[in-house]
Amino acid sequence: MKALEEELKELLVDVLNLEDIAVADIDSNSPLFGDGLGLDSIDALEFGVAIRRKYEVEIDVDAEETRENFGSIANLARFITTGS
Repeated sequence: MKALEEELKELLVDVLNLEDIAVADIDSNSPLFGDGLGLDSIDALEFGVAIRRKYEVEIDVDAEETRENFGSIANLARFITTGS
C-alpha cells in the first residue's frame, strides 16, 4: 500500500503542478482539502480524472463516499485497492 501511496503523491504533484510541494512533504493521512494540503474543487476534478485514467476505477462524483475517499492519500489508496 505504501508504494501506491507514493505513486498517488507523485501523480498529485505532477497533475496539479505543485512546484512548491515535494512528494516527501505530503503526509498520507493528512487532509487533501481545507486545512490540509489546501486543494480546491478544480484540483479534485483534475486529480480525479488522472486517477480514473491511470487506475481505471469508477468515481461517482455524487456519492457521499467519494468525499471520504478523496480525504487523504491513504483513503485514495484504500479505495483504489479495494474498489470501495
